[in-house]
Amino acid sequence: MRVLVSGATGIVGRFVVEHLLAQGHEVVAGVRDVTAALPFSRPAETTVLSLDADAPLPAFDGCDAFVHAAFQHVPGRYRGGEGEDPDGFRRANVDGSVRLFKAAKRAGIQRCIFLSSRAVYGRQPVGVLLSEDLAPAPESLYGIVKWDAEQALATLHSDNFVTASIRSTGVYGLLPGLPHKWETLARDHLAGWPVEDRVGTEVHGDDLAAAVLLLLTADAALVGNRAFNASDLLTSRHDVLSELQQATACIHPLPEPIDKSLFSRMDTTRLLSLGWHPGGNARFRADIAALAERLTSDL
Repeated sequence: MRVLVSGATGIVGRFVVEHLLAQGHEVVAGVRDVTAALPFSRPAETTVLSLDADAPLPAFDGCDAFVHAAFQHVPGRYRGGEGEDPDGFRRANVDGSVRLFKAAKRAGIQRCIFLSSRAVYGRQPVGVLLSEDLAPAPESLYGIVKWDAEQALATLHSDNFVTASIRSTGVYGLLPGLPHKWETLARDHLAGWPVEDRVGTEVHGDDLAAAVLLLLTADAALVGNRAFNASDLLTSRHDVLSELQQATACIHPLPEPIDKSLFSRMDTTRLLSLGWHPGGNARFRADIAALAERLTSDL
């Protein structure tokens, strides 16, 4: 299968590209600058891709599928990623995405997967299990633009253009040349700085990429015009730093743990039914051990 991946050099995009290449698929990396060195472990083609309205459309030639992972935002921020330009944020991430969806359909792409977000659910009552059957109620502009793009893609679904959205939770995992999601937190703890606990749902980037590949290859009748939650663990900064201590023998006090029952989990039954098997606690522990090795080697 030949897949065009937008946002290919971003965190999620890189995990998707690496996973597809490792599974023997051809990848066309959608990037803003085709002259820049690519960070992938295997060769991949490139095409210019931007969410700007006047940018050239990417070359979908010969591609079977399109994975839309590109997202324009203030560096390091998703919620609040609009910065001082909410109108430009919406134009890029809704209008720009719809422009790409329509171009992909015109080009004969057979399947299109959109990287959406847990943020489309907004703030639900405490402890509510977030299932895809819940009516989205985003309260952040980030959640709103993801939901708007989801709905726009759904209107384009057809027998010849199978569409799906994957509502990802927080994404963690090591990538060469990029800081880990919890790297600053870990460095602060190792330096003895106090930190406050925070709870969230997480998924390893490679597990998210595996979910994307499932949606690209599963029976169209099980995938088409549907949303899929992608989440693995309900974890916290306390859990991260506890694992870090096991790997480093750090003795600084851990943050006081927050009650996790006050945070909503995501129901992933729909994705699990397709054969998805995320790495769970074993992958989490291995990832934090690898992060610890990176940090201690820098000391």
